[in-house]
Amino acid sequence: MNKHKYFVSVHGRSVLTDRGATTYEWEIEATEDEAQEIRNLMGLVKEKEENAFLGFVFPWPDEPERVVNVTYQNALDDVYQRIYEYGSIDTRKQMKESGVNAFLHSYDG
Repeated sequence: MNKHKYFVSVHGRSVLTDRGATTYEWEIEATEDEAQEIRNLMGLVKEKEENAFLGFVFPWPDEPERVVNVTYQNALDDVYQRIYEYGSIDTRKQMKESGVNAFLHSYDG
């Protein structure tokens, strides 16, 4: 499969081929399926974020804040893991230097 450059914004929840379309944090080289995987994972992050918000607005006494946050954090970690895996050399370097990948599994692909 052919890989293309994509420009990813976790904050803006976008994976685009046009560098100038919006601001972005990371550059990846991925197939369309891999780019779609990141889009899907970011959709899951949004869903978990919304669920966590409800937990803060209507807290359940038997569900500590830590439990509410863990599913959101796990989804976000998955996004960053994929960005690192598909990331350009510069992206991987920036992630390492900034500490973003402190939680990432080792990947030397």
